[in-house]
Amino acid sequence: MASSEKAAPGPEKIEAAVTATEPEKIEPPPPAKPTLVPEERLPETKAVATESPPINYFPTIDVVLRVLLFASAVVSVVVTVTSKQTELVAIPFPPFRAPLPAKFNHSPALIYFVAALSVAGLYGIISTLLSVYALLKPDWSTRLLSHLVIFDVLLLGIVASATGAAGGVAYVGLKGNSHVGWRKVCDTYDVFCKHLASSIAISLFASVLLVLLVLLSIYSLSKKIPK
Repeated sequence: MASSEKAAPGPEKIEAAVTATEPEKIEPPPPAKPTLVPEERLPETKAVATESPPINYFPTIDVVLRVLLFASAVVSVVVTVTSKQTELVAIPFPPFRAPLPAKFNHSPALIYFVAALSVAGLYGIISTLLSVYALLKPDWSTRLLSHLVIFDVLLLGIVASATGAAGGVAYVGLKGNSHVGWRKVCDTYDVFCKHLASSIAISLFASVLLVLLVLLSIYSLSKKIPK
């Protein structure tokens, strides 16, 4: 007798039917490899080096020169004032030899020399203090330099003229002058003449210092003029 019921399908057929009814899976395309975009190079900026302003040595040199001016003027005055010497000198009256002193105040030129160097010493200490103040306060340096250079030139003329006057007297004392009958005295007053020669040499050094101060002040002022 034939059965009316159909035989149940096997598991293989069921799996095949399920796979047939499922939609086909589309595999996604492989991820594209990232393309390396070259980075834009920024323009190279040169490092600007912050240069420190140059050190100004002129105020320091100015102070040193003014200290040397003060010292040389004082030494020259002291040497001249202490150049007194007393020697026995022949005279036309008995006892034919008498002690005669030689002092700086016996010559108007040497008096002028001492006075000029005394002014130079006083100016040296005052200008040194002003230069130190200008070194501590740079804002005042230009104004002070413009005034000091005028006095430096004026004092240079005074010291140079005094040095020349004292040098003329010293030369006559050393060599004499046979044309006018001035005899030399340095063979007798040797210590006095040595002191006088030393003080004249020191005052000549002071004159050179003043020349350097004038040149330094002018150069410093020219550097401050805007170009």
